[in-house]
Order: sequence, then C-alpha cells, then structure tokens
Amino acid sequence: MRIDNKDTQTEQIRKRSAGIWLLLGVVFVAVLVRMVDLQIVEGAKMTQYIDQQAETDRQLQSPRGTIFDRNGRVLAISEIAKSLYADPNMLRQDVKDPEKHVSVEKLSAALAPYVGMDAKEVQERLQRDTGFVWLARTMDHTKYEAVRQIIKQYKLSSLRFVDENRRYYPNGDMAAQLIGFVGENDKGLDGVEMVLDDVIRGSIQTVKTVMDPDKVPILDSALHSMLPHKERSVRLTIDSTIQFVAEKSLDGIMARNHPEGAAIIVMDPKTGEILAMASRPNFDPNDFGKGNAEAYKNRAVVNLYEPGSTFKPIMASAAVDSGAWGLQTEYLDTGAIQVRDRVIHNWDKSGMGRVTLREILKFSINTGMVNIALHTGGKTLTAYAKRFGFGKETGIDLPGEGTGILFNAATMSDVDTAVMGIGQGIAVTPLQMVQAFGALANGGRMMKPFVIKEIDNPDGSVYKKTTPTLVSTPIKAGTAAAISRILSEEISSGGGQNAKIAGYTFCGKTGTAQRLNKAGTGYAPNQHIASFIGFGPLEDPQYVVLIVVDNPVGVYYGAQVVAPVFKEMMTEIVRFKGVKPSHPTEAERPFIPAEPIKKREIPAVIKTEKGIILPSFTGWDTREVNTWLNQAGLCFVPRGMGKAVYQNPEAGAPVRAGSTVIVTFTR
Repeated sequence: MRIDNKDTQTEQIRKRSAGIWLLLGVVFVAVLVRMVDLQIVEGAKMTQYIDQQAETDRQLQSPRGTIFDRNGRVLAISEIAKSLYADPNMLRQDVKDPEKHVSVEKLSAALAPYVGMDAKEVQERLQRDTGFVWLARTMDHTKYEAVRQIIKQYKLSSLRFVDENRRYYPNGDMAAQLIGFVGENDKGLDGVEMVLDDVIRGSIQTVKTVMDPDKVPILDSALHSMLPHKERSVRLTIDSTIQFVAEKSLDGIMARNHPEGAAIIVMDPKTGEILAMASRPNFDPNDFGKGNAEAYKNRAVVNLYEPGSTFKPIMASAAVDSGAWGLQTEYLDTGAIQVRDRVIHNWDKSGMGRVTLREILKFSINTGMVNIALHTGGKTLTAYAKRFGFGKETGIDLPGEGTGILFNAATMSDVDTAVMGIGQGIAVTPLQMVQAFGALANGGRMMKPFVIKEIDNPDGSVYKKTTPTLVSTPIKAGTAAAISRILSEEISSGGGQNAKIAGYTFCGKTGTAQRLNKAGTGYAPNQHIASFIGFGPLEDPQYVVLIVVDNPVGVYYGAQVVAPVFKEMMTEIVRFKGVKPSHPTEAERPFIPAEPIKKREIPAVIKTEKGIILPSFTGWDTREVNTWLNQAGLCFVPRGMGKAVYQNPEAGAPVRAGSTVIVTFTR
C-alpha cells in the first residue's frame, strides 16, 4: 500500500510539472507572437506616429543682459515668467466633456481680466482652427496664480503654461525714461534698452521642438534643449543715490506746484558722466502699457524751451571772452532800454544806477545784458553759442535728442541780438544747458555727456568702455573762473539766495521765461518755465545740476519755485557723498567778537496769516536790512550803497517766506 501511494504522488507531480511547462510555453508563444505583431503588423503604424510627432526647428531667445548703475546696483534684469497658451483643438474636447462644465464663452470671460484682452478677443482666439495660440506672455505672479486656479477649476488640459524670459525693473519708475523698457519678443523700445538692443538682447538659439500629431509644439522640449547662455551686461554712469534724490525732488515739485512736467539732470563736469536724469510725468516700465506719450518722453533730452535768464552767463562769457566787454566796464541802469521799436524792462522795472557785469549777472539786470549783447554783436554771440554746443545735438547715447533753435547770424536784427542776450527768441534742451555750464565749471573745457559707462562680456572682460570726450574749449579758463565767481555771489547774496547751502560755495543762476506756444509760434499766455542751474563746490566742482519746471501753477519765479529745490537736493547729495565743505557752517565757525557799533533797534519779525509784514527800511544801512531779512527768511537784493531810500514790496505789505525784497540805497 505504501508503494502504491508513492506511485500515485509521483504521477501527480509529473502531471503538474507538465501543466506548468505547457502554460509557460503558451505564454512564450503569445509574447513571441506579440513581438512579431509589433515589429511587422504595428510597425508601419508606429513609424507613422513617430513621423507625425517629428522634431522641428524652433527659435527661442536666451535672457537679456542685466543693466547696473555705476556702483553695481541692478536697474534692469531678466527673470523667468509664465506665459499662457491654448490648444483650441483640444479645448473643443474639453467643452464636450460633461464632467468639466465649461463653455468657450464662460472660459473667455473668466480669463479676460488676466490676459490683457476683452472676453470677445479671448473667445476669438480660443475658437481658431489651430493647435496653438498665445493668450498671455510673461505674466506676473498674481495673474498666473489666478489663471492656474481657473485651469484647476475646470480641469482643463487644453490650457498650458511655459517659462519665458521677462524684463524686470526692481526700482520701479526710477530713471524710467533713461533706462527705457522692453516689449514682446525681448525688443528694446526706448532709452538705453533701445540704444543697446543689439548688444544686450538675448541671442537667438535654434532648438529642436517636438510636435505632437496635432502639430502642437511641446514647448518644454525646446526650453530643455536650450544651451546655457549669458548676454553682455551694461554699467551706466547713473548713481542710484543721486538718482533717488532727484526723483524725490521732482515728486515734491509735482505735489507743490502742479506743473505740466519737470526734469532734473545731474552731471559730472569733469567727465560728462550723467549721474542722474529724471523726468515727470513718469511711468513704471514693469507695466509700461499704462503709460502715455508724455510719460514716455525724456524731457531732459527731448524738450525744447526758452532758457531766459539762465542763458545770461553764457552770453556774458561770450562778451568777456571775445573782449567786447570788460569785467569792470560800467553801465548806467535806468530800469528800461529801447532797442529800435521795442522797450525792454528789468523784471521789477526799476534801475540800479551804475553797475558792472558783477551786478548785472548777480541781480539779473535785463537792461545791462541787452547793452552787453548789442556791444558784442549778434554774429559773435551766435558763434559762441554754437561753441557752447547750442543749435546741435550733444550726441548723448540716448534716443530722441533735440537740436534747439538759434538765430541766423547773417540776418539777425538788433532786436534779435538784444533778446538773445537775455535768453529769449531761442530754444535749447536741458541737456545742452548742462553741457554748456559744464564748461564754466570745468575751466572752459566742455565734455560730452554720456550715460553708458561700460559694457562687459559674460566672462567679466570689458567689451566696450566709454572714454570721457572733450567736445571743445568754448572759453578761456580765466573767463570761466571770473563768471563762476560772479555766479557764486548770485547764490550767496544775489537773486539766488534760496539756493544757498550751509558750508558750501555753489554757483548758480535762476531763470523765469515765458512758455513757448505748442503751435510753435509766439508765447502761451500766462504760462512760464521756472528753472535753476548751478554747479559746485566752487573750489572743486563735482556736480552740474539743472532743474526745469514746465508751467507751475501759482508762483512761477525760478528763485521761488526751483532754487529751494536745488538747495534741498544738493544738501542731501553732498552729505551722502561726503563732499568736503567749502567753509565751516555758522555752527562750526568760531565766535569772533565784532567791534562795538552803534546799533539800530531792529523791529521784531511779524508773521500773519497773509504773510510776513515788511517794516519801512528807510534810513537803514545794508547790514541792518540784511539782518532783518535773514531773520524773516526773505531774500535780499540790494541796489546801490549808503542808506535805504526805496523798497519793493513797500512797507506794510505782507510777503511769503522765501520771497525776494529789493532795497535801493543811496549815499
């Protein structure tokens, strides 16, 4: 019995083994048949599918080069941003899916606020007979997240994101007109971005892009096949600290004076490097589509205006340098001068008696400058104006520069010559004024202004470096020094006292001019340009600064609107930059007892709601008047010497803080 059991068990094992081998044989045959089927039967189909999902060449750009300020602070940089595209063919399948509860109309309305189009335009794109349409390029993160939620809500496979390069300006609207901005496809559209577009634009790379059978590009395949690449970077002459101060100053002007526009330029007179350039109105290049033509305009470079009294130092330099007028030559100022059929008055219509060039510039005497201009002659004045760079572009490395307007020297009349002497009848750009005053500050040597300091290769080597360029020497060094000394007195004790900076000797000139008519002929009624241009410190000029305010509301004199802004700006800048003072401030100056003198009882300063009430200065000497006006915070313009006999405004009149008071003295 035991032997029979063993035989039975052996037989069962043999049968089971045979079954297993039979099963394995069947599986092997099935696999073999499938392999033959894949290679022979399905081969043609697979080949056809692969052919349909072929690679195609596609052009993509590498990131645009970074823009830095002179100290390495980033002004413009490229970053990765999400772009949205749709597959309308696939969307039709999504719409048919009852579980997704979506229609083209509903989806278009949901997407419209985030893709910069109205719902109708979005719908038109989504209904095209194609496998690919762009809906939004380089979206900001907020819009990207909103669209991502929409895609998630409707469970859409027909809307997709892809990474693209996006230009980002970390300082927002700072130096917006100078830097410019970048549009779609990495194209520089203004400012430095446009000038250097060929240099810093991302290079085109031809990459292999896989297309699916519906001819939809699988864009990630293109991005992953791009070679790592860096573009050249740019270092500008701009100093972000000074630029920030300029921007803040313009914001203050816009808030206080409500002008149509304004501009500030700060330049190094020794090199021509632009340290700051700001303009209002302004825009944010991160969202440049919200700007307009006026905001895009770089007023510092493009705008033409009549310079008024700020042009007088240029004309005075021409007269002195040519030998037509001496520093000590006297002129009898009666308050008005007739040239042919035209009478030209001083701004306050009063005269100062016998004056030299020092008083003529210091107190901005129109009649004196007219007389100097007539003595010098129109041809000489025009020739010097051209030597100073007026009537032509400076050649700065920015787009859209204006040329300005000068008289034709061959046909100038006496009236033309007279008004040119006081900065009328001509048109200049702010940049031309800064370049010209740079010559006064730099010993007669005029440097070409520029903003692109250096372009560097990706490996850090220098691709191109801008070398300071001497344009010309329009006047002799002695002439420049003499005019500069006079302009320092304009600030210390003349019409520009509101620009005085404690501890520093700066030179400057105020200007108030009628605004040119936009039609191009004549003047706009009751509209003005207020300006101030200055440089310093006198001992070692490091900055030339121009502030131009276009049509301020209310008070419009340069001495009141702009000179205080110059003071605030430069006070900050010299402290930030550690500029050595010209002399100790009042607080630092040691006390030196004065000789005993008989003192007048100086009345107290009376301030009312209407303003500061002026006393009668009759019989006072210049020191007494100066003491009272300083205490009151008013600007003092003395005329003559001796005892006071006349004042403007008159005694008892209320005046605003910072106003100018003219007092005439006689022996």
